[in-house]
Amino acid sequence: MSFTHINERGEAAMVDISEKAETAREARAEAFVKMQPQTLQLLEQQQLSKGDVLAVARVAGIQGAKQCSTLIPLCHPLMLSKVTIDFTLDTEQNSLRIESRCKIVAQTGVEMEALTAVSVAALTVYDMCKAVDKTMEISGVKVLSKSGGKSADWGAPNRD
Repeated sequence: MSFTHINERGEAAMVDISEKAETAREARAEAFVKMQPQTLQLLEQQQLSKGDVLAVARVAGIQGAKQCSTLIPLCHPLMLSKVTIDFTLDTEQNSLRIESRCKIVAQTGVEMEALTAVSVAALTVYDMCKAVDKTMEISGVKVLSKSGGKSADWGAPNRD
């Protein structure tokens, strides 16, 4: 078995993508922040003392995607063409769903950037809400879909 991030001497190495064709690529990821009902209500009504949590988390998620290669060893630095972060409040589950979408024309995919975006956005929500709810949980971080490149387009199976 050969590993893509290990060279012939067994050392960590960045994958050489110089021979790969540039193609339009996109990846989507999600994460969830579960919280107390009162916290979700404060979030929805923008009544938390630190300000507009979702606006700050959106910017943090975008910044996270842009910083992915400085955070994750061996990731290629990418010139992202689009990053979006969307939020859905679920009062039945007392949770916030965070979804990212990252787009690029490049020689490698953007799954790690999409995952980093939702992770950083979720951490920002936690940071801005922890004064009122220390029991929050971040979970369900996963890639939802990816397209572009030579592999077939992929979408996560529905686990319901």
